[in-house]
Order: sequence, then structure tokens, then C-alpha cells
Amino acid sequence: MLVLTRKKGQALMIGNDIELSIIDIQGDQVRIGISAPKSVTIHRKEVFEEIKRENLSAVAQKETDIQELNLTFIRKKD
Repeated sequence: MLVLTRKKGQALMIGNDIELSIIDIQGDQVRIGISAPKSVTIHRKEVFEEIKRENLSAVAQKETDIQELNLTFIRKKD
């Protein structure tokens, strides 16, 4: 992990097209501005983790549905 020190009003670049700016610092909270292409998806980590969990759950449910459908088809075929 790269750790950098920045002050209010300073920024850093990720690659050529993503800029992170320090907008404000109040106590233990830091407000960050992100400038990135529209094709780059940005989420808070806790939201990102929830999306991943939901996607995995949906895939597991779909696999279960397909297995049940296959069993139903096999039973009807017999």
C-alpha cells in the first residue's frame, strides 16, 4: 500500500486520468473529490462489498434455479 501525505487543496493522480483532491479536513474526516472518466465506476468500499455480496448471491441463486430446472426436466423425461 502506498501511503501519501496531502494537505487541503492538494491532489494526487492515479494514472493519466484520475485525480483525487483533498477538499476539506475536519477532525478525523477527510472530504475527497474524485475526477475520473465516466467509464470508471466509483463506490465507497462498504457499498462495493455489498454489491459483490449481492452479485454472488444472485449467481448462486441462478445456479440453484438451473439445477432445479434440470432435475424437473429429467423427471418429466422419464
